[in-house]
Amino acid sequence: MGADVLSAGKSGVTPMMAQYLEIKAQYPDALLFYRMGDFYEMFFDDAVAAAEALDIALTKRGKHEGAEIPMCGVPHHAAEGYFLTLIRKGFRVAVCEQLESPAEAKKRGYKAVVKRDVVRLVTPGTLTEDSLLDARRHNFLAAYAVVRDEAALAWADISTGALHVMPLSPVRLGPELARLAPSELLVAEGSERDLSSIVEDMGVPLTAVSRGSFDSISAEKRVSALFMASSLEAFGTFSRPEAGALGAIVDYLELTQKGKLPLLQPPQREATQGVMQIDAATRRNLELTHSLSGGRAGSLLATIDRSVTAGGARLLEQRLSSPSLRLDVIRRRLDSVSYMTAQRGDAAKLREALRKVPDLDRALSRLALDRGGPRDLAAIRNGLGQAETLADMPFASDLPDDLSDALRGLQGHDALLSLLDEALIAEPPLLARDGGFIAPGFDAELDESRELRDEGRGVIAGMQAQYVEQTGIQSLKIKHNNVLGYFIETTAKHADAMMSPPLSETFIHRQTTANQVRFTTVELSEMETKILNAGNRALEIEKRLYDRLKGAILDVSAKVAAASKALAEFDLACALAELAVIEDWCRPEVNESRDFEIAGGRHPVVEAALRKSGEPFVANDCDLSGGDAASIWLLTGPNMAGKSTFLRQNALIALLAQMGSFVPASSARIGLVSQLFSRVGASDDLARGRSTFMVEMVETAAILNQADDRALVILDEIGRGTATYDGLSIAWATLEHLHDVNKSRALFATHYHEMTQLAGKMAGVANATVTVREWEGEVIFLHEVKQGAADRSYGVQVAQLAGLPEAVVERARVVLEALEQGEREGPAQKALIDDLPLFAASPAPTPQVKKGPNPLKQRLDEVHPDELTPKQALELLYELKALNEG
Repeated sequence: MGADVLSAGKSGVTPMMAQYLEIKAQYPDALLFYRMGDFYEMFFDDAVAAAEALDIALTKRGKHEGAEIPMCGVPHHAAEGYFLTLIRKGFRVAVCEQLESPAEAKKRGYKAVVKRDVVRLVTPGTLTEDSLLDARRHNFLAAYAVVRDEAALAWADISTGALHVMPLSPVRLGPELARLAPSELLVAEGSERDLSSIVEDMGVPLTAVSRGSFDSISAEKRVSALFMASSLEAFGTFSRPEAGALGAIVDYLELTQKGKLPLLQPPQREATQGVMQIDAATRRNLELTHSLSGGRAGSLLATIDRSVTAGGARLLEQRLSSPSLRLDVIRRRLDSVSYMTAQRGDAAKLREALRKVPDLDRALSRLALDRGGPRDLAAIRNGLGQAETLADMPFASDLPDDLSDALRGLQGHDALLSLLDEALIAEPPLLARDGGFIAPGFDAELDESRELRDEGRGVIAGMQAQYVEQTGIQSLKIKHNNVLGYFIETTAKHADAMMSPPLSETFIHRQTTANQVRFTTVELSEMETKILNAGNRALEIEKRLYDRLKGAILDVSAKVAAASKALAEFDLACALAELAVIEDWCRPEVNESRDFEIAGGRHPVVEAALRKSGEPFVANDCDLSGGDAASIWLLTGPNMAGKSTFLRQNALIALLAQMGSFVPASSARIGLVSQLFSRVGASDDLARGRSTFMVEMVETAAILNQADDRALVILDEIGRGTATYDGLSIAWATLEHLHDVNKSRALFATHYHEMTQLAGKMAGVANATVTVREWEGEVIFLHEVKQGAADRSYGVQVAQLAGLPEAVVERARVVLEALEQGEREGPAQKALIDDLPLFAASPAPTPQVKKGPNPLKQRLDEVHPDELTPKQALELLYELKALNEG
C-alpha cells in the first residue's frame, strides 16, 4: 500500500488519514466504506456504529491527534451482505474504492497515496444487486413534491427501469405509499416534520434533499436530458409538481450512482381515478401483500401467486395492489386468463418455457449501472432465447388482445440473440475479471492468447518442428533460460549453415558457447512475448469483448425491456389460469352497474389453510345489488362463526375481479367498485397516544368522510371499544350515515342485536346471520350465512370453547341469566340484579364445581357399542340412568 498508513507520528495527520477525512467530510450522514486492498475499513464513529450494527470486532489502528483511532473492517467480496444489514438498520453507506493500484501510485512517488473516491451511495431505494433485493417485489424510490396548492408523487425502480408519476393531494399520500410500499421517500428539506407522521405509519425511510432538486424548471431540463428529448412534452403533459418529483428522483440517482444513471423507461403518468382507491388500514386489514404478522406468508398475494418468473411475480403484486377501474382493461385481462384456462395445452407449454426465464429487467439495470457481469449477459441471452421459443409456438387459436400485443414484444431479437449465443459459454462466471466466459471460436486473437497461455509448450514444440523441417537440422532445439528467454540451439558444426543465406535471413545469431550456437527469430521473439503475456492478454481481450457485448445489449435496451414485459404478461395470464383451474374459480362479470351478486363465495386464504387440515370451506352467497336486494347487509351471529371471514372474502372477490383475475365463487357479477374500505380487527397505537377505540374511530371517520356510492365498505363490530350504549349509538349512527349519505354497498357485522330493527326502517338494509346449532349445551358453528337476525351471541359458549375455567363459565351463565331476566321483566327484577355478586358490595361464594372422576363418563368409556347385544344395551341404559341420578 506504499504510504497508506494511519499512524501520524510527529507530523500530525498522515496523507492517507487526510484523504480519509476529506472524503468523509463530503458524506457526513453515511458510513464510509474505505477500500484498503481486500477490505473495506471504517474509522472513528463510523467504526463504532458499524461494529455494533454488524456484530463485528472493533479494534484500533494508529493515532489521530494523540488518540487511538477506532477501526473495523469487512472483506470486500462479502460486502453486499453487510450493506443489506446496515440498510435494514437505517444506515446509508458510501462506498469508497481505490481508483488505481498501489504500483501506479508509487510512480508518483514512494509516499504517494492511492487515489480513492466514493463511487456509489447505497440507500434503501437504490439497490440493484440480486442478493440485496426480493426478486418477486419491486424496490421503489419515491419523491413527493409540493408546489403551492398542488402536489405530486413520482416513483422509480432502478432495478427494473420503471418510472411513474401522478398528481396527488396530501390526503392521498398515505394510501398511495401503502399501495406502492417504497423503500425510500425523497422530500424537500424542511418538510420532514409535516410528513413524518404519515411516513412513519407506512414504515418508509424518509430522505430530505435540497429544495433545488425539486425545482420544476431545472427538473424538467434534467429529466429531458436523461431521455435525450428537447422537453418533457415528448412524454405527455406534466404539472410543475410532477416535473419536480421526477427531477428529484433523477438528481438523487445522479448523486448516489455518481453519474452512472440506470436505464429508466420514459415516465408514465398515472391518474388517481384509474385504480381502485384502497387506504392503508384496509390493505393491512385485508392482508393483501403482507399478513398482520408482517411477513408474506398468510397474505392474499402468497396464496394466489402461481407465477414462475420474477417479472410475473412483480406484475402480480402491482395489479393486486392497484385494481383497475377501466372496464376495457379489466375485460382484456380476463380474456387472457380465459384463454389460458381453455387452452391448457398451450398454457402448460408456456409455463414450461417461462420457468427458464431469468430476471431480464434487473440484469439489464446492472449492466447499465456497470455493476453487471458475464452472468447478466447470459441472463439476457437466455431470456431472449425463451422469448423466441414462446414466439414460435403454434397456438391453438387466436390470442386475446393483451397476449397478442405481448407476442409482438417477444419477436425481433434475432441479431442480438445470435451475437450472444455465439459469444458466450453456457455457464459464465460471476465476474468479468475472472475471465473464461467468451466461447472458443468467437475471437481469433483470444483463442490464440488462450492457446499460448494454456498450451505454450505445445506451441513451442510446433515451432521447433517447423524449424527442423526448414533447416534440415534434426538436432535443432528450442530452449529457455532466465537470461535469454526462448532461443534456438544447435551444434557448432551446423553454425556455418545457420549463419549463411538463406537461413541467415530468418535466424539471428545470439550466442556461441564451446559446443553450441544459439539463435532466435523475429517470430520466436514475438511468440515469447505473447506467451509471457498470454494470460493478461486473454483477460484484457475478454474484458474488451464484455464491453462490446454489453454495449450491444444497451443499444437495444428498450426492446429487451419490452420482451421482459411481454414475458411477465404471459406468465401472469398462465399463473392466474392455473390458479383458477386448480382452485375452481370462476370468471367474474364486471360492469358499470351497482351490482354485487356473489354465489358460492369463498375466502381464498382461509380455504387454503383449511385444506391443509382436511376441513372443507363453507361457501356463501352475497347480494348487495340494491333494487329488490338491499345494498347493506347487517350481519349478526356469535364470534368464531365466520362473520369476519365472510366480510373479508367479499372484499377480496371484488378486488380480484378488478385486478383481472378469476374469483373464488361459483358465479360473480360486480359493478365497478371505486373504493374499498375495511374496518376489521382491533389494534392500538400507543406510541401516538391512540387507544384501540380511538384507532377504530379514526378509521371509521375516514370511511364515512370519503366513501362514495360506488364504494364497497366492510365494517366489523363498530363501537365495541367503549360503553355499551355509547357503542350502540355510534354503530347505529354509522349505519344510518352509510345508508343515507354515503349510499355505499356495505357489509356491517355487529353484536348489537338492537340494530336489527333498522332493516325494517331502511329499504336498503337487510338482516343476515351466521347460523349455529346448540347440542347438549355446546355451540356448533355451521358457517352458513342466511337471511334473518341472530337471537343471541353465544358468548359464554365461545368462552367455554376457548378454555376458560369451568367455575368462570358457570358463574357467567348465572350472571347472564339474571341480566337477561332483568331486561325482560324491568324494575321488578332490580332486586334480583342488585343481589347478584357482580353488583353487590360483597360477592357471594363462587359456584362449586364438582371435582374428581365422573362415574358416568368412566362407565361410558368402558362401553364398546358394536359388541353389545340388544338385551345388554337395554341393561346398560338402566345402569347409566342410575349412575346419572346418583
